[in-house]
Amino acid sequence: MGHRILSELIGTLWMRLALIFLWSEHPIMRRWLGRSSLFLGVLSLSVFTIAAQAAGFEHVARLADKGFVVSAQARLLDSGEVLGAINPAQSLSPASVTKLYTAAASLDRWGPQHRFTTRFVSTGTLDGNGVLRGDLVLEGGGDPALTSEELWRLIQKLRELGVSSVDGQLVVSQWRFGPVTCITTDRCETQTEGTNAYAALLSSAAINYGSWCATVMPGIVGQPARVTSCDTVAPTIRIENDVATVAAGGSAKLYARRITDSQGDTLRVSGQIPAGSYPRPVYKASSDPADQTGQTLLSLLRQSGITVSGGYAVSRQAPPSTAQPLAAVEGKPLQELLLRTLNYSNNFMADTLALDLTSGTQQNLSDAGRELERFAAGLPGHSAVTLRSGSGLTPENRVSAQSVNALLGAMYGRASLFPTFVAGMQVPTNGPMHFIRRGSQTFQDHVMIKTGTLNEPVTVRAIAGYFRTESGRWGSFAVLVNGTGSTPYLSWRETLPMVSDDLTAMIERH
Repeated sequence: MGHRILSELIGTLWMRLALIFLWSEHPIMRRWLGRSSLFLGVLSLSVFTIAAQAAGFEHVARLADKGFVVSAQARLLDSGEVLGAINPAQSLSPASVTKLYTAAASLDRWGPQHRFTTRFVSTGTLDGNGVLRGDLVLEGGGDPALTSEELWRLIQKLRELGVSSVDGQLVVSQWRFGPVTCITTDRCETQTEGTNAYAALLSSAAINYGSWCATVMPGIVGQPARVTSCDTVAPTIRIENDVATVAAGGSAKLYARRITDSQGDTLRVSGQIPAGSYPRPVYKASSDPADQTGQTLLSLLRQSGITVSGGYAVSRQAPPSTAQPLAAVEGKPLQELLLRTLNYSNNFMADTLALDLTSGTQQNLSDAGRELERFAAGLPGHSAVTLRSGSGLTPENRVSAQSVNALLGAMYGRASLFPTFVAGMQVPTNGPMHFIRRGSQTFQDHVMIKTGTLNEPVTVRAIAGYFRTESGRWGSFAVLVNGTGSTPYLSWRETLPMVSDDLTAMIERH
């Protein structure tokens, strides 16, 4: 209910109560009122119940006047006292606030120091001349932050073993999951054209967050810029360079797009870069992450002096049980993965972690969503949720502010996990995302937050996290705002100050 409508309703109800009071001295009315005391009590209670719905979130409630649907709740974690609420049990799309569920479930399953392992295995034999006679298989372990640097370490271990060449194929095995079926428009479009990096496709054998990277460097004024690969000496992806070098002091304007045809991926880069300026990277999602891994790994093997006679192939099959391990590399600990996943709201990492929670082979996002739903069902005070992904890119995800607070409260109570969980959230005053640096200084210094944003099919602006009151007490809050087909565009520039004003008052009162 909108703030204006709420005010009008309360005013109307109080007007009726006043009229009843004025006429209460009439004998007939006095007899009727005597029999209707219960009615008046219920009516008065309903007035205060309606007013209490927006209590504590008076500024956020104004969004309802514009037709937005709001679910909000803030409470103190030591006493459970609710400081403010608007439709707290209503389930809405949380967008990237979903990542809090993925982070919590991952910590619950593995703990902060868990590392994902990527291995080289083979059924072949290594002869006395350093030739591996058989296929070299990269077994993807679902590491959401596997990069070219880790592949170099893996190759070095292979060299230490004495391998100088492979008489067979390089096989990239994505048996755990991949290629994962796309279920959102952005990811489905990424299969043929890459206009961003946030909608990267998913595979248990993906590297570099499922995206190609190129570095643009200025050349001679009036001549094309130089464009190289971020990961290999010779680019493994075709690059069409239409970037001009302009005079020093000019502005850099770079545009990139990845297209795919029968020959594979091509990165088209255009625009301008001023002479003397620093190199600038551009990132665009690949059309096939496991294939990207195969191309990159084959190039790195050659750069290291290890030749592969049979090229590379991608497989959805697990390596044979007779395959022997040759080399392995462990990724970063989970606590570092979550810091990146939450701080930068990395969709690729979040969905990969959610898929890692599943068991079996060739798992999809729906399987990952069910694992997250099972985790949520075990949290005290948590209601039923709908989770179709671990990232929140799926607009069908549904949670309530009350349930998000149940999650936050449960993690606050896990002394061994809470420090890692809260570390992934941003403090507005010094967080990496500059758009959150709004509102009062009290708000910016006293909250730790995760935001969520969607613009299609409807606007979603969601924010949740913890706060510390002036007296040092811990609290949690969640504000979920969903638009409809007829609501106007809603920016964070408009939303954050409202949330800030309401939370600032709560923080300073306690």
